[in-house]
Amino acid sequence: MSIPLSILDLAPIRRGGTAAQTFQESVELAQTAEAEGYQRIWYAEHHNMPSIASSATSVLIGHIAHHTSTIRLGAGGIMLPNHSPLVIAEQFGTLETLFPGRIDLGLGRAPGSDQLTFRALRREHAAADAFPHDVLELQGYLAGESRIPGVNAYPGHGTNVPLYILGSSLYGARLAAQLGLPYSFASHFAPDALLQAVALYRAEFQPSEYQAEPYVIAGVGVVAAETDEAALATMEQVKRDRVRMFLGRGRATEFTDDELEMVLDSPAGESVLKMLQYTAVGSGESVARYLGEFAQLAGADELITVHNSSSARDRLSSVRITARSMA
Repeated sequence: MSIPLSILDLAPIRRGGTAAQTFQESVELAQTAEAEGYQRIWYAEHHNMPSIASSATSVLIGHIAHHTSTIRLGAGGIMLPNHSPLVIAEQFGTLETLFPGRIDLGLGRAPGSDQLTFRALRREHAAADAFPHDVLELQGYLAGESRIPGVNAYPGHGTNVPLYILGSSLYGARLAAQLGLPYSFASHFAPDALLQAVALYRAEFQPSEYQAEPYVIAGVGVVAAETDEAALATMEQVKRDRVRMFLGRGRATEFTDDELEMVLDSPAGESVLKMLQYTAVGSGESVARYLGEFAQLAGADELITVHNSSSARDRLSSVRITARSMA
């Protein structure tokens, strides 16, 4: 591939489906990605979202690792304010010990949930303010150089699981640059600050023992199909599913088709659809052209793709078409 391709698996629980079905689909996705030469697959920590099954992120990573052989697996990301750095070091140290050389740990500052869920997680808002300190504490555990005398992560001690800073604003870009760590921007759902954040990260990057040069991973949506027409039809369904998920949450009944059309054209609907701004839609040739142009625009060293689809079969097809078109 001309640029390394990876995948963010949002572990969607499809309408009428179950979490068990989602986990099986995630295994099939990972096995397909491994066969097609993708670099890594990441899973994101979300809570209290009935349409996403990756809340116990480290457990899911372990499950997928058992069913694959070589592809890197990790969190994209763990929302560190929800956890103690020691516990995360133990979890990912365990994964690295079980699956050496295959585990990544992406770290985010957002809670990954709504305010009620945030309280249910027993967290305080001040936890986000401690994010830089918590990253350093976690890094110390994994390096075997604990910043808290007498406290170490077992397993975890000396495993040196690679860390990535995730973000959708300038905050994460600046922190990643200061710490000399790779930076992953969530442009697949928060496109606005992409160019500014990447420019700031590259300008302020300070080399470290972990990363000699800046390294940018940019998120991008993909809907690849055999023809442009088929991909566009899938994209229309993806838009409806996205609006239904974000704006229909908590409703006693689902939107009717007429209601959904009205919501799609509303300011709220437009705001949700703007999240899909950076999405490659089309045949393999069209997708390859878009991804090449996007990588250049974003100044990305690697693309982490989110394959939006209305079915597991379409998602696997999109993964294959994209990989082969970029080879």
